[in-house]
Amino acid sequence: MSRASPLWRLPGYARFWAASTVSSVGTPVTAFALQILALETLHASTAQLGLVNAARWAPYLVMGLVAGVLLDRYRRKPVLVVTDLGRAALLCVLPVLAFADALTIWALAVVVFAFGVLSLLFDAADQSFLPRLVPGELLTAANARLEQSDAAAQTAGPVLAGALIKVVGAPVAILFDAVSYLVSGLLLASIPVREPAPRHRDRRPMWTELREGLMYVYRHRMLAPAALSSHLWFLANSMLGTVYTAYGLYELRLGEFWLGVTLASASAGAVLGGAFAQRAGRRFGAGRVSIMAHVVMPVAWVLVPLARSGPVAVVLLAAAQFITWATMGAASPNEMGYRQSVTPDHLQGRMNTTIRSLNRGMIVVGAPLGGILADTAGFRTALWTGIAGLVGAAVILICSPFRHARIQTA
Repeated sequence: MSRASPLWRLPGYARFWAASTVSSVGTPVTAFALQILALETLHASTAQLGLVNAARWAPYLVMGLVAGVLLDRYRRKPVLVVTDLGRAALLCVLPVLAFADALTIWALAVVVFAFGVLSLLFDAADQSFLPRLVPGELLTAANARLEQSDAAAQTAGPVLAGALIKVVGAPVAILFDAVSYLVSGLLLASIPVREPAPRHRDRRPMWTELREGLMYVYRHRMLAPAALSSHLWFLANSMLGTVYTAYGLYELRLGEFWLGVTLASASAGAVLGGAFAQRAGRRFGAGRVSIMAHVVMPVAWVLVPLARSGPVAVVLLAAAQFITWATMGAASPNEMGYRQSVTPDHLQGRMNTTIRSLNRGMIVVGAPLGGILADTAGFRTALWTGIAGLVGAAVILICSPFRHARIQTA
């Protein structure tokens, strides 16, 4: 981030950005290590792997809407700090269980579920906290910088994960992410920001506030189709993500390192896409950028089931990941910036958790569904089914007024 950027001069944003970047360095290590831990150490089936992935996101489905109501009642910075430090502590449990020979697929799922609860609270506060640091006209740029640094940090993440797993094993590799959450929490604690006092008076019943958030999203002319499209996208993408690792390891026999290389290509693509996010949004509008991304993604994913083996398979998978996430890198900051810009501050938490919790709820369905399809009908059938879902998500946006969406500035 250039010092000439107005974002750099905003109090608190630089530390917020640094905390996000540090945390992002460790995230792909845990994401990849959990897959390897389940498949290689615990000898899980693809369906069981899907259940573990679902456990990570189940809290969003079970308690996501309630979390949004609670976060709109309290200051957001303390939530960010506590949940980051909590996740750092929780990740340390996995290597302890592994070394005690007490780690099972069900114990792994329980730890992952608890991790998901903390992540739910963090994510809701994180997306709602940014508009308190950044004015509306800079939200696209702010989100783009966050996603670019996130992608840059993760570019080497899967390769680093593969190397760490080979040298020290998956359980120890996860400690790398625990340290990143610790540092992130300390950085967030140091951010200077004034937040509105907690709302203790004039509180309405929980259901009334929850319903208000739901109605705001699903009656909004632009947010409603964007939310529905994202729900279907997460369902399809979770199927593809669950199948992808097992497909690369067992069907294509790429090995952990080369599979990590293909995943690193996704991060490189996201960096490139993020570089053009603000420019694309200003020229075409947030809605059109999002539609273009959703059209390109299923086309890129077609390369995956077409792969067979060897170096060609690595190239095809890497290309698919690169193209998919280059388009997402351009579209996601615009989508998020639009959502944040049109939503009043007192509804930010509920808007974010309404969309995000149902998105993550789709993962709870899609991850095991992808695994079951792979185990019963084969990897490629599961992949083609997921690709069809991506096409459906694109169609929803194309047929909606969201194509006219533009970031609202003060």
